[in-house]
Amino acid sequence: MALTLYVVIRVAASEGGKSKGAASAAAGTNTDARTGTAVNAHVFANGACQAFAPTRGDKNTTVFLDAGHGGLDPGALGTTESGQSVSEASLTLPMELDAMTLLRADGYRVVVSRTSDTNVLRLGPQDVSGEELSLQGAHDDVAARAVCADDAGAAVLVGIYLDAGASASNAGSLAAYDSARSFAAQNQQLAAVVEGDVLSAMNTHGWQIPNAGVVPDSQVGSVSGNPDRGGIAAEAADYGHLLMLGPEQAGYFSTPSTMPGTVVEPLFITDPFEATIAASAAGQQAVAAGVAQAVEQFLSPAKKTTPTTATAVR
Repeated sequence: MALTLYVVIRVAASEGGKSKGAASAAAGTNTDARTGTAVNAHVFANGACQAFAPTRGDKNTTVFLDAGHGGLDPGALGTTESGQSVSEASLTLPMELDAMTLLRADGYRVVVSRTSDTNVLRLGPQDVSGEELSLQGAHDDVAARAVCADDAGAAVLVGIYLDAGASASNAGSLAAYDSARSFAAQNQQLAAVVEGDVLSAMNTHGWQIPNAGVVPDSQVGSVSGNPDRGGIAAEAADYGHLLMLGPEQAGYFSTPSTMPGTVVEPLFITDPFEATIAASAAGQQAVAAGVAQAVEQFLSPAKKTTPTTATAVR
C-alpha cells in the first residue's frame, strides 16, 4: 500500500514476477454493513468502528478487521488494465466487508474499522491540513484503529491494505507482523496463516500472484514529512513499527493493540493486472475468503479447514 499515512504501512517494493491472466473490473459493496452498532460514537467517525453480531451461531469471540485508509486519505492510487483509476481505500473496503459477512456466518462477532469511505477517527482541527490529513491526523487516524480493536475486545486483528511500487512490474502478496510484542509468536503465526490462505484463495483463479512472504513490521513502512526537521515525523522514523501492530512508545504512541495481529497486502495497486483483480468482485471475494478462513484456522487450530466457497452478499 502506498501511504499518505505516515508510519503506517507501505512495504518496500517487492520484485516479484509479473502475474499473468485476466480479471473483470466490476467492484461491489456489501450492503449488510450499514446497520452495525457503534463501539464508541464519541471517539470514532460516523460509520467507523462498527460492531456486527454473528448471523449464524455464536462463538462468543470478536474479530477486528481494518479496511486500510479512507476519508481524507485515499491511500495508494492505481490504474486497471482497462484504464480505470482506482484508489486503495475504495478497494480494501469491500474486501473487509465481504470477510465480515463470511466470519459472521461462521459465528463470530465482527468489528470493522469503517463501513464507508470515511476516516476512522472523529477528526479535530489539528488532524486536517487543507483537504488532507495533517501528519498528526495521519498518526491519530491509524492509532484510532488500534483503539477500536481494543475497545471491541477483539481476539484477533487483521488489516487489509494494498501495496504500491515504483514500477508496474512490482507484484505480489505479503503479510506483516510485529516481532517486538509479548505475543510475537502468535503474530507471526497469524501472519503466516493469513498470507497462505489469501494467496491460495487468489491463485485458485489461476492469477499466479507471487508470494512475497511474511515479514516483521520493522522491515516495512514509510514516513511522510522530513524527519530531519524533528517533531512527529522524526518520532515516526524512530518508532520503526506499524502503529496498528506495534508496541507503546512514550511520548509518541500510548494505545497499542493488545491482541495478535497482522496486516496483509495481497496485491499491488500499481500493477495494472493486480489492480484489475483488486477492483473485481472475484478478486475482492477471494481476498475476503482467504482472510476469513485464516482467522477461523488461527482461532480454531484443531478444526480441519477446507477452502471457503461461500460468496459474500452484495
